[in-house]
Amino acid sequence: MTTLDATATATAATPATTAKFDRAAFAREWEDWHRDHEARRADPHGFLAVTAIHWLDETPTRYDGIPGNWWTDATGPVVELDDGESLVAADGTGITGRHAFGPIVERGGVVVRAGDVAVEVARRGGRDIVRPRDPSNPYLARFTGTPTYLPNPRWLARGRFVPAETAREVTVGSAAEGLQHVYEVPGEVEFELRGETFRLVAFNGHAPGTLTVLFTDATSGLTTYAANRSLEIDAPDADGGVLLDFNRAVNLPCAYTDHATCPLPPAGNRLPVGIEAGEKTPIERDVADIA
Repeated sequence: MTTLDATATATAATPATTAKFDRAAFAREWEDWHRDHEARRADPHGFLAVTAIHWLDETPTRYDGIPGNWWTDATGPVVELDDGESLVAADGTGITGRHAFGPIVERGGVVVRAGDVAVEVARRGGRDIVRPRDPSNPYLARFTGTPTYLPNPRWLARGRFVPAETAREVTVGSAAEGLQHVYEVPGEVEFELRGETFRLVAFNGHAPGTLTVLFTDATSGLTTYAANRSLEIDAPDADGGVLLDFNRAVNLPCAYTDHATCPLPPAGNRLPVGIEAGEKTPIERDVADIA
């Protein structure tokens, strides 16, 4: 049993047993987890390295910092490279001349390289985009970490996964104006926190069987990012039981940069209580230049 599991059990145990649980070990596990999370966020080609978001249409267009003319049509994104220009595919193959990427699935994408710059070619909200990720982006160099609440086991909540009776999808807004996202909803998560019962609509998580909830709460726009926070939940156990550790509530990329298309929480996923746990509003935001 990990410290996290033990502490979660402790929160539901009697006062006489809670003293046995190691809060210091719980804090160390959280610190290790958050250090790793921040390291991935600040990767030289991570989201903090994004310098722009370009919305492709049928007009060939050249963008600062990356070679070629870019457009999209019914067959997917296309780049036309001039003589002397090239890109490198993920498998190391050189790309010259005209290159069609083919249809890209929603929330999918490929990455090609232009020197040190990683060029993300992706599809978001039904539109094809190009996002350069430059390790020399000044915002990445200035990033010193995300402020957080101190980890506290009081923000662990036991709950249960309530599967949807029939498969359904939900349309949510986006951090990008005018954009919408459609997500499959496998069900809802019901949990008790500080004597109250709540429900949150859940999406499928990154790993098979896991869940993701997007939410806001009474701290949103005050100490935490106004638009959303995200919480990953391990796969339910055989009885549908889940553990929500709000200490691991994190910001999505839109908290840091205008060059993001993050989804907003579904209607109803605003908690009326303040979740004073997890990541707070970033110290600085990368604001897009307006021509």
